[in-house]
Amino acid sequence: MSLVDGSPLNSSSSDDFAAFLDAELDSTSDTSPRPEEEEYDDDDDDDDDDDDDGDGDGDGDGGGDDDGDDDGGDDDDDDDETYKSHIERAKRRKVGGLESTKEPNGSTTHIDQAKILEASVKVDICTHPGFIGGMCIRCGDKMDSQSGVAFGYIHKDLRLANDEIARLRDRDLKNLLRHKKLYLVLDLDHTLLNSTRFSDVTQEEGYLLNQDDPMQGDCTQRHQKGLDVVMGQESAVLILDDTEPVWVKHKDNLILMERYHFFASSCKQFGYNLKSLSELRSDESDVDGALATILNVLKRVHSMFFDPELGDNFAGRDARQMLQAIRREVLKGCKIVFSRVFPTKFQAENHHLWVMAERLGATCSTEVDPSVTHVISTDVGTEKSRWAVEENKFLIEPRWLEAANFRWQRQPEEKFPVKEVKKDNH
Repeated sequence: MSLVDGSPLNSSSSDDFAAFLDAELDSTSDTSPRPEEEEYDDDDDDDDDDDDDGDGDGDGDGGGDDDGDDDGGDDDDDDDETYKSHIERAKRRKVGGLESTKEPNGSTTHIDQAKILEASVKVDICTHPGFIGGMCIRCGDKMDSQSGVAFGYIHKDLRLANDEIARLRDRDLKNLLRHKKLYLVLDLDHTLLNSTRFSDVTQEEGYLLNQDDPMQGDCTQRHQKGLDVVMGQESAVLILDDTEPVWVKHKDNLILMERYHFFASSCKQFGYNLKSLSELRSDESDVDGALATILNVLKRVHSMFFDPELGDNFAGRDARQMLQAIRREVLKGCKIVFSRVFPTKFQAENHHLWVMAERLGATCSTEVDPSVTHVISTDVGTEKSRWAVEENKFLIEPRWLEAANFRWQRQPEEKFPVKEVKKDNH
């Protein structure tokens, strides 16, 4: 993901960052000069990098370059100056015209006036968009080290204010949509790949330790994941993860992924008593495996979002709505009744399987009637299960619903029959 031009985050070195500060301070101090400032600047022969071309960028070249990046403009002439010197130079410009100003009784000193004006300038000019190590990235003022939202993956000490985050997201979105792209947030372990410790590698997996063998996700809330540290508008973000509960605030953005178990230790951890893919020296299908299935979903969302028939104005479009429309096609036309699936006295409408079925486009009911197409049960002996058999309705186990949710298409009912429960006579 790219950060927009004009942001200090684009600086690739301390020199670039210094140039950014220089350009910003020149721009803010010279765009609306006061009479006394103009008089002071006219007499300052040493300050030869002032902006006298009217473009507000402080470089005098008329090009309007105020991004502070290393693009060959004049805004990086003072790269060797320290941050403090940039700030002090801006202060001198603001207070220079006050040197000959005194109260009638001579009681007000130049220092007092300078302090008053300095405070006013800081309030009027700097909105403190972000901080590195507790220092404002624009004016250099020391701030609370916990101010703003942490973006440690960009810079370990960087924190940005909410207004700056909103500005960056808005500008980056425009650039993104211009190139017809969307954001994708990926979880890794058990989603895109599977990892294990060397100590957990089984004897049958030992070949993986041979380097010559040919087979060769941050958040501001604890135990939760969120988009607050992602420089992307939520309407253009899709999330791929194998765990749903951690995305409490962004379920509409989420594509729930079937867990990927490659190593034996992973299968054991989740209670699968079978040979792992690594032990079988195999992997999921490239054609109809989980990743291939999800790739098709991502392509469909992208195609719908940038449909040429909708024109080139992308305002108001929302990837979450496209994702919802695709999901609701999966079980469209199905009417489902559950039998012995929910705990006694549990509010059926709140059960995750009920919610899942409705999100997939099915209609759910607590009672059977001729319009019911499926009875999902764990026991063939229940009254509703027997009714399904008598009325030639589909009688299937809950895994059918879960498989449809992962595979994004209705699954063959005959592969998910309800097995008869064996009673223990002892």
